[in-house]
Amino acid sequence: MIGLCTACSSASGASAGLNDPAKKNIAMKLVSSAENSSLNWQDQYRYIEDIGDGRGYTAGIIGFCTGCGDLLQVVERYTKAKPRNVLAPFLPALRKVKGTASHSGLGRPFTDAWKKAAKDPAMRAAQDAERDRQYFTPAVSRAKADGLGTLGQFIYYDAYVMHGSDDSDGSVGFRTLRARAMRKAETPHEGGDETAYLNAFLDVRVAAIKHEPSHADTSRIDTAQRVFLDAGNLNLDVPLKWKVYGDSYRIDAE
Repeated sequence: MIGLCTACSSASGASAGLNDPAKKNIAMKLVSSAENSSLNWQDQYRYIEDIGDGRGYTAGIIGFCTGCGDLLQVVERYTKAKPRNVLAPFLPALRKVKGTASHSGLGRPFTDAWKKAAKDPAMRAAQDAERDRQYFTPAVSRAKADGLGTLGQFIYYDAYVMHGSDDSDGSVGFRTLRARAMRKAETPHEGGDETAYLNAFLDVRVAAIKHEPSHADTSRIDTAQRVFLDAGNLNLDVPLKWKVYGDSYRIDAE
C-alpha cells in the first residue's frame, strides 16, 4: 500500500476546503464558540432555549429556530426516518408557531422531549442533514464559485447560519450581504483580491448586525474571523486563537 505524502495530503485538503472533514470540524467549533460559548459542538444537539430574539426556541447544533421554521424541518426529517418518536406529537404546534415567537403547544414538554430525542442517532442525523442542506452546502458551494478559499468558505457559512439566505423582518440575509460586498470589491472569480473582498464582506456584515434588533455584538467577526483574515490565514490552518463575547478560545490541532 502506497502512503500519501504530506505535501500531497495538504494540497488535497486545501482543494477540498471546508468540505475536508478536519476543516468542517474546525468550522463547527468556531460556530459553536459563537452560538453556545463552547468548542464542544457535539454536545449542542440537546441544546434548546428561548434567547429572546423573537424567533421562539433556538436549538441544536447551529441554532435551529421554531420561528424560522428550520427546527420544524429537523423534526419532520427525524419523523420521516423514525415515525414513532417523542417529538412527532409536537409537529402540529411547530407548524402553527412558524413565523412567530410563540411557545403555544410547546413549552416544557417540548423542550424536555427535544433533549431526550437528542440522544437518538437518528435525531442527530436529522440535525446534521438539515445543517448541510440549508446552510453548509449552499454556503461552501457559493464561496467556491466566488473563488474563495477555506477561510472565505467559513465566513460565508457563518453568515448563512446567523442571517439565513434571504432577508427577513429586521434581518439582512446572506444574498443581500454578498450583493453589498460585491459593490465594494470584486470576488476572486471576477479577478479581485481575496483579502480585499473578504474584508468588504465582513464590513457589510458588521454594519448589518449593528442594525438588527436581536443582535448587536460583532465579536464573532471583529475578534475571530477578522483576526484570521488579518493574519493571512486564508486556508484556516491551525493553530487558531480567537475571542467571542470576550471569551478566549484556541484550536491547536485538526
